[in-house]
Amino acid sequence: QVQLVESGGGSVQAGGSLRVSCAGSGRTSPVYVMAWFRQAPGKEREFVAGISRTPIRTSYSDSVKGRFTISRDNAKNTVSLQMNSLKPEDTAVYYCAHRDGTLIVADENEYPHWGQGTQVTVSS
Repeated sequence: QVQLVESGGGSVQAGGSLRVSCAGSGRTSPVYVMAWFRQAPGKEREFVAGISRTPIRTSYSDSVKGRFTISRDNAKNTVSLQMNSLKPEDTAVYYCAHRDGTLIVADENEYPHWGQGTQVTVSS
C-alpha cells in the first residue's frame, strides 16, 4: 500500500508563488508516476501535472503550462509542484496521486493512491 501526504499550499495574492509537496511511503513498484490534480468548489477534479520516475518525463495541463513546474526527489520519495504567476482560478484543493508504470495519464481513475489534499487559495 502507498501512503501520500501533502504539505505546503496556503493563501497568496494573484501573481504570487506557492509550493506544494507530497511525501510517499509504503510498498511501491520501482517504476511509477506521481501527479497533481486539483478540485475547485463545484467543479470536477482535474489533472494539473505529472512526472514519471524512469525515464523522467513531465506533463502539464494547458492551463498551468509555463507557470507550474513539477519535480521529484527519488531518494526521498517526494514530488513537488512549484506554482508561479498564480491566478484566482488556480484556487482549489490540490491532491497528490500515484500510479505504477511509466505512462502519465490525466484520468484520475487510473490513480489508485491519493493524498488527503491541501488547500491553495489565490486572491485577486
